[in-house]
Amino acid sequence: MVDLGFVGPSRPANDYRFLSVTDGDTPNIAMAIRMVSVDTPESHYGGAPATAQAALERTRTRLLDGTYDALPQDLRDYLVSRITPDAAQRHQAAGQAAAEAHTAMVTDRLTRPDGSQRKMAVIATGELVEGNGRLLAYTAPWFTGSASDPLPPRDDPRRRTFNLDMVALGWAATFVIYPSVPPAEDLDLLLADADAAWTQQRGAWAEFGRDLLLGYEYRACVKLGVRELADPAEAIGQAYQRVCVDLRNLTEVGLYGYHRVPPQHRLWIWETDLEQARTDLPIHL
Repeated sequence: MVDLGFVGPSRPANDYRFLSVTDGDTPNIAMAIRMVSVDTPESHYGGAPATAQAALERTRTRLLDGTYDALPQDLRDYLVSRITPDAAQRHQAAGQAAAEAHTAMVTDRLTRPDGSQRKMAVIATGELVEGNGRLLAYTAPWFTGSASDPLPPRDDPRRRTFNLDMVALGWAATFVIYPSVPPAEDLDLLLADADAAWTQQRGAWAEFGRDLLLGYEYRACVKLGVRELADPAEAIGQAYQRVCVDLRNLTEVGLYGYHRVPPQHRLWIWETDLEQARTDLPIHL
């Protein structure tokens, strides 16, 4: 027996579609990418709109009847105001519109002037693989650098990531999660575009309303609205696992204070990563 006294990091197995074998140690699989630092509305999460709305209504009732009094009053008031009778329908419609905008963007920017197809550049970052088995990455058009397909200058808009442009168009909210934090210059660009999209109410907000539940808000509310509620504290724990930091002053607002920070200024840290984040980042209580 060899005991090195060290166990490397590991994750549970995920199922991927097998494509082919290149050589003895290289299988090719189909792996989904979760675009990092951004979050779009959900198009299917929670079931059909009527099913999802029923979950949201259960959440609203529980926020009002004392079931979730462990949550701060201002967060409960905020969520109640956003769980409208059409909240699920609007959210899922926004998710479908975001998917269509993403498809159109990718199709346009991956098509060369001669009609041929570019590859997609995938820039993995931070945690690399998230809990659902998706690669965490930025995506952008891939330029070969040849005479017929030269790499544009760094500040050329053709070099922008799809992540950034989804935010700029208002189809995604910023969702920067430690440790997948962009470099300072890229973060500033992301936050500037996010601020413009929010203040000018572009994309999803223009079509579906300023009170549209953001992706992470919607998912949390669906979890709080589980049909069979055995333990309110457990449901709250499932819905809220990330601490929010206000990027305007680098102050922690906690698990339940994100709504006090405009969407474009929110940084997220998994509660389990908070101790290390406090060492790595200039944040304060």
